[in-house]
Amino acid sequence: MKVALIGAENDAAVELPDELFDVQTNVSLIHQVVVAQLAAARQGTHSTKTRGKVRGGGAKPYRQKGTGRARQGSIRAPQYAGGGVVHGPQPRDYSQRTPKKMKAAALRGALSDRARAGRIHVVADFGLTDAPSTRTVDEFLAEVTQRPNLLLVVGRGEETLIKSARNLARVHLLYADQLNTYDVMCADDVIFTADAFAAFVAGPAMGKSVKASATEAEAVAAGVTEAIEDVADAAADAEDVADDDVATADADDDVATADADDVADAADDAENSEETADDAADDDADAEEEK
Repeated sequence: MKVALIGAENDAAVELPDELFDVQTNVSLIHQVVVAQLAAARQGTHSTKTRGKVRGGGAKPYRQKGTGRARQGSIRAPQYAGGGVVHGPQPRDYSQRTPKKMKAAALRGALSDRARAGRIHVVADFGLTDAPSTRTVDEFLAEVTQRPNLLLVVGRGEETLIKSARNLARVHLLYADQLNTYDVMCADDVIFTADAFAAFVAGPAMGKSVKASATEAEAVAAGVTEAIEDVADAAADAEDVADDDVATADADDDVATADADDVADAADDAENSEETADDAADDDADAEEEK
């Protein structure tokens, strides 16, 4: 499924991954996750006082018999004004444990429902300069959709856009790592910035732990950097091997030159020995002639 990349040149489009934006919507799962989310948002600090916690009422208000009235043991009993409360609310924790994969599956189902209805948008450029402008963003969103409730998903660091859109009544702002099923279901349209869409697809959409400083996109970039470093190391190793080969060749040349010099020296020594022998023979011949 493809959607237009709004604000980009040459009518560019972005691909919505089918595993995130075209899955079966499990209504019961979405209901369970939304109920758990709303329950977890409750403070649970409600508290009432029982008859034992209300100040006073220690003495019996009147005697047991002889008054003609119903017997009473304390003016802080529940039937008295200012008395304790029976079975009233006490502080408690309403949160429910919801597995991470269930929350991710519910979110994918909610986004798929919005995508099939054509209510997922990705924006490359809002036309903002360095200064925030609420009017610019409002007019831009009016061109994208006229529906009253918009969920704008932004990336970390897009401060100009955040300051421009946070005062719009029909816009609810969330970071990509804060996207949840309840807010998606409450929104008529979901609008991603290009950076937020890339960050969402890389991490939280698949139920992975989300940290702005450690997304899968950063891991991919780190992998690319590591691959480049490996190539550089391999090139350096190859250069070292080549240098070693050159050094070995030079050493072999030196050995060959030394061997040639040794052979030449040996030949010279042999020639000198022959000359010495000839001289000795001549001397012997001269000695015999003198005799």
